Amino acid sequence: MKKVFLSLLILVCCIPCVSGVSDEAFRRWHGDKYSMFIHFGLYSRLGGVWNGEPVRRGYSEQIQSFAGIFSDWYGETALEFDPVRFDADSIAALARRAGMRSVVFTSKHHDGFCMFATATTEYNSVEATPSGRDFVREMAEACSRAGLKFGIYFSLIDWHFPHAYPISSHNCDFITPQHHEFSKAQVRELLTNYGPISEFWFDMGCNTPSQSRELYDLVRELQPDCMVSGRLGNDCYDFCVMADNAYPDGTLDTPWQSAASMFNETWGYRSWQERGAVGDKVAEKLRNLVSVVSHGGNFLLNIGPTGTGEVVPFEAQVLERIGEWLDRNGDAIYDTEATPFREDFPWGMVTRRGENLYLILTGERPGDGKIRLPRPEGRIVSASVPFENRKGEILFALPDSSCNNGDVAVIRVRFDRPVADMPVKEGSVVPRFSYSCFDFATNYQSIVSYDWHFNRAFRTMEFLYTPQEEGKSILAQIDGTDYEVQLSDGKKIPLKGIDGLAWGGRFLCKSGEWFDTPAVMETDSLKPHRRQNWTPVDASEGVVPSVMMDAVYVMQDVVSPDDREILMEIGGSTGVDLFLNGHRIMKHLNPYGTSRRDEMVALPLKQGRNRIVLRSYNRFGKENYWKLSPAPQQHLLSRTVLLPDAVGKGRHIINVRQQGLPSVNADTELSNICLSVR
Repeated sequence: MKKVFLSLLILVCCIPCVSGVSDEAFRRWHGDKYSMFIHFGLYSRLGGVWNGEPVRRGYSEQIQSFAGIFSDWYGETALEFDPVRFDADSIAALARRAGMRSVVFTSKHHDGFCMFATATTEYNSVEATPSGRDFVREMAEACSRAGLKFGIYFSLIDWHFPHAYPISSHNCDFITPQHHEFSKAQVRELLTNYGPISEFWFDMGCNTPSQSRELYDLVRELQPDCMVSGRLGNDCYDFCVMADNAYPDGTLDTPWQSAASMFNETWGYRSWQERGAVGDKVAEKLRNLVSVVSHGGNFLLNIGPTGTGEVVPFEAQVLERIGEWLDRNGDAIYDTEATPFREDFPWGMVTRRGENLYLILTGERPGDGKIRLPRPEGRIVSASVPFENRKGEILFALPDSSCNNGDVAVIRVRFDRPVADMPVKEGSVVPRFSYSCFDFATNYQSIVSYDWHFNRAFRTMEFLYTPQEEGKSILAQIDGTDYEVQLSDGKKIPLKGIDGLAWGGRFLCKSGEWFDTPAVMETDSLKPHRRQNWTPVDASEGVVPSVMMDAVYVMQDVVSPDDREILMEIGGSTGVDLFLNGHRIMKHLNPYGTSRRDEMVALPLKQGRNRIVLRSYNRFGKENYWKLSPAPQQHLLSRTVLLPDAVGKGRHIINVRQQGLPSVNADTELSNICLSVR
């Protein structure tokens, strides 16, 4: 079964495709790579201070919530909001100098104050402030003059709208029908009155699937080529967004973006922020940019203007310094694709464009001054440093000015053909990852398909699977050709099963008591200070009281006399996460609204002691359901498929995914499948 490979699985590099917008609109957005985020609103006037005291809890743009400010008191801030130094043309010019190709501006944050003219509420910058200014219009027009694309941030949380749920700690409240109609009216205004919008950046809130779809369709109707962010929820997106200041360590099979603040502590202006040295921040954010682009994503870097509208000089200097680097090295960033290599390197990152490979030296300089790189297919036509071909690898001699010298050097290599993904070993299985989410708090890196790699001729495919998969419809794509496979009428393959296994006791703990460490995940004995967090349970399933965004963990050890595969029944509420000996076996969200769901999973036990840990996740329910038990059925099923034409010799990739899923970003739930060919 496939899970014997899970500890060795690697991330596949791919060029994502978008179905919601035109290919050309996607290519423009994807190729830009680097954009400016601007958090600017009433909160900027407060600068992270209330009643003369710094508010040290939470982001400063959410000061109304974290300082517990009454709505009428907070609203009075508008009477003093007159940012005379806000100069949209100056900010657009800064973005150009920084090497950014678009700007995303906060039209409305969680406080509900609109930075644009709107017929929906008087709580806006035109009617409620001495300035009388429409800042969205000013920024949109400035970007147009500067040749920059313009995007809009829009909060689905609104602390001012009477029919919205009240302020909460998690900002994932449900959206009432009245609030949804209010949002649609404002989105329509923003997409009608401000020219072309390159991306609409929804944030927070908890839409129902139909609410998310309505808003997504509204954007498609009004501006067909506007990219929609994943925080709209329920997998209605054109690009997914990582958690705040988060950087995935691999590529995704969907367009994605990392949004980063200049300081992790806040996005809006904070007058008392400790900023440190400009050079240190330049090095940090430049490496963040390179890392994101090297893994196939786009980078959105935030500034927070002051209450008077001025860009903080520190932030402007950081952006300008990064822009100077991009003036020299932009060819290694713009319009590039992810690294073709299936590992990261201690000396830095890699990008590519066509026949060109870029080695960006953001890491530690090797002691011998040489980079060893797995050799892609093709012949090197030119390189910016001396190199030496060896069996299976290329050695590049680093220039003296590289790595840790205050700058980031780039080695440029050109091949005689486009640089392709590095091949993998015969029989390897590689997951393709995407990003699935109900909302900001309920999201994860999903596996949307598996690539099986073979280097032989074949005429048949054999699928080995559990009774869980019986009846599922599978799409197997062989070198680009699709074959539909129905997993039905499979031949039974008996397993050794659970005979001879020695089961330890089950233990349960709540998420607040959880330590996600090797001492718990692996088979070592629990340390005394950890053991007290676990409660023994005799039952194989149960329901425990729960609060929002809570989880329950169930742990059980089993000693096996040999290496064998067993089938387990597991159950969870909103989603499940299963580990064996510290390695994740499977993870997915259950369908929207699920309160309990049982399923089967195949576990490859090793000889000796094994540790199984189940995580059941609860979203908004008052109870959390879990189940962990050996399955009564201990057999696999085999389905052989005869292809209409033989596949010839050479390297072949069979991509396998489940059909009929609610979203192309939902987990394919085929972790039990094993595939062989002959």
